[in-house]
Amino acid sequence: MYKLIACDLDETLLDDDHRIPERVRRAIAAARERGVRFVPATGRPFESVDETLADLGLLGEPGEYVISFNGGVITDNADPAHPLTTCSLAPDVAEALYEEGIGRGLCIHVYTLEHVYLYNYWPEERSYIEGRMNIVKTNEQTLDFVEKNGEVVVKILFMSLDMDELRRTERELAASGLTEGLDVVYSSNRYLEFNAPGINKGAGLLELARRLGIDPEQTMAIGDNSNDVPMISAAGLGVAVANASREARDAAGYISEADNNEGGVAEAIERFVLS
Repeated sequence: MYKLIACDLDETLLDDDHRIPERVRRAIAAARERGVRFVPATGRPFESVDETLADLGLLGEPGEYVISFNGGVITDNADPAHPLTTCSLAPDVAEALYEEGIGRGLCIHVYTLEHVYLYNYWPEERSYIEGRMNIVKTNEQTLDFVEKNGEVVVKILFMSLDMDELRRTERELAASGLTEGLDVVYSSNRYLEFNAPGINKGAGLLELARRLGIDPEQTMAIGDNSNDVPMISAAGLGVAVANASREARDAAGYISEADNNEGGVAEAIERFVLS
């Protein structure tokens, strides 16, 4: 019996209009009635998940959790001001990545626990994320402003709709040694993400399971992209939705017939939890 389901949000739980399909909502409610915990696992900050938590009846609920920042932060929904775990990039590494992104003319996200700072906030990125995160535009050429604000950089990501450009950037930064030891992943077919060493959704899932006294074999993880692969691989059952990347599909023990719009998450829950 699976006791904990960790599920990615964008392109997995949410449809292309960023909503939860009704079939998925019903399946999650039925699983929770059986005592199964449903935990969103996202690369985004905790506060950006509020609408999803409200839709699922999880907002503010004690003993319910979110895995955010790609596994780096675990939060009890009833006490978001005091995360159970946290993380940060080394300041010199964060600075070097930021300067690389500026030099390459990319759109850059700088994540802290409090804000998401956007450099080169392109219109196509604005239309994709506006209203879902606490965005602060910046034209600063260094990250000195983060320290002055009393914050630390949790992660950095580069955005481009040209995935070949992002893959080339990853190869070049790896060759330079800049990303050595970092957890580097792709998400949403538009992001190249740089996380602190050992920070990934798989590690976040296993840490939450440990805290809850749940055996890893009793966990299920559902996702669609490379940043989901660590949790798909770590879970007792890893699931990729039909629209998942090849990397996620290769890691999964089950691939749903339905995509994120048709309720792939519900399909997995119905088959392995409710049947």
